[in-house]
Amino acid sequence: MEHARQFFIGGKWVAPLGTDTIEVINPATEEPIETIAMGTASDVDNAVAAAKAAFETWSQTSVEERLALLDRIIEVYKSRMGEIGTAISQEMGAPLSLAMRGQAGAGIGHFTTARKVLSEFSFEQEIGTTLVVREPVGVCALITPWNWPINQIACKVAPALAAGCTMVLKPSEVAPLNAIIFTEVLEEAGVPAGVFNLVHGDGITVGTALSSHPDVDMVSFTGSTRAGVEVAKNAAPTVKRVAQELGGKSANIVLDDADLAEVVARDMTSMCNNSGQSCNAPTRMLVPAARMDEAASIAADAARNVVVGDPTDESTRIGPVVSEVQFDRIQRLIEKGISEGATLQAGGPGRPDGIDTGYFVQPTVFSHVTNDMTIAREEIFGPVLVMIGYDDDEDAVRIANDTDYGLSGYISGSDDRARTMARRIRSGNVHLNGAPGDLNAPFGGYKQSGNGREWGEFGMEEFLETKAIMGYNA
Repeated sequence: MEHARQFFIGGKWVAPLGTDTIEVINPATEEPIETIAMGTASDVDNAVAAAKAAFETWSQTSVEERLALLDRIIEVYKSRMGEIGTAISQEMGAPLSLAMRGQAGAGIGHFTTARKVLSEFSFEQEIGTTLVVREPVGVCALITPWNWPINQIACKVAPALAAGCTMVLKPSEVAPLNAIIFTEVLEEAGVPAGVFNLVHGDGITVGTALSSHPDVDMVSFTGSTRAGVEVAKNAAPTVKRVAQELGGKSANIVLDDADLAEVVARDMTSMCNNSGQSCNAPTRMLVPAARMDEAASIAADAARNVVVGDPTDESTRIGPVVSEVQFDRIQRLIEKGISEGATLQAGGPGRPDGIDTGYFVQPTVFSHVTNDMTIAREEIFGPVLVMIGYDDDEDAVRIANDTDYGLSGYISGSDDRARTMARRIRSGNVHLNGAPGDLNAPFGGYKQSGNGREWGEFGMEEFLETKAIMGYNA
């Protein structure tokens, strides 16, 4: 890859100031596929300086100018979409079909949504003699994860550009190749120099330098709750805005009037999507306690039908998890579930039969789990379902809300009952009867799942400041 050992700063591909590099590993083969440069605090200083200088002019551009840029980005992105999907599949293990449609496709979705929002957004409002103005927040540090890499890049970059902000992106060093192609897209589309900058690196060095930098006005971070706490601490001395989308342990309530066979099989399969590496995955399935054995049997059958294998094979449903570190963590948690007395219904420790290489995890089902068990409390981030019994609707709500997280929730059952229960779930999103995500709706969490919202109009508002000009119309 041409720019793998370079950064994009001030509209140019530049050599890093340090000498550290890191190999990008294909998790299906455990072999390196590329080597990227790792940044230093000095690289961050240069990138932030470029963004700060560019803000003076980019923040004053018209809506029409920004719409035109978004149109060019969308056009160029479409021409590189196949490369982006292939890179994502190779660097983080998603099946090629998911990497193309779900992962790379999300990038187009967020830019198209941001364009629509910008075209309809009102930046000014008169209240009596006061003019209320919405203005870009400034220089933004965007720190993104490896699990849905281009999705998280696009859902930050698109609204930040639309709002008139400038930015420095630090993608995950585990899955950085898609970000390089994405940067080439922005360069070809003609993003003005300094408006968008790319610096690779780890969280300890580059992430800390960005989140603590005095010339950064906002940090938008997606990642673990543990890392999010550190970002907030780093940002606190300069009182910069922090928007965070963090971990989750989402409850999936199956009501007693739902079609148990259909819902349990559907949701076990969907939970495995992206190898279970989604912060909003429905990993805690709550079923009527009296029907636990029946539900567990259905889930186990569904798990055994999930095809695990080569990401390039069209029949593969899930590929490997992203890394050896992630694989080992999932294995420890599976063993913990067994030792704490949960009933293992399907899957378990080790790779699937017939697979000796790669970080492949067996789709795993635990039944008769109690909500105080480790596997019910901690985010596993793998294809592991825990099934918890409840006595009645009140008990289901209590268990669902008994968590440190609050990103998503899921409820299946009669419409009126599900709608009523959804209002009582303490999470930023609730999906009713298998409803998919909505790019126009706000995405974000309660409690330790973060603060702020992404996607649609709500996502762009995160990148805006509000100014009141009194006496403007006196």
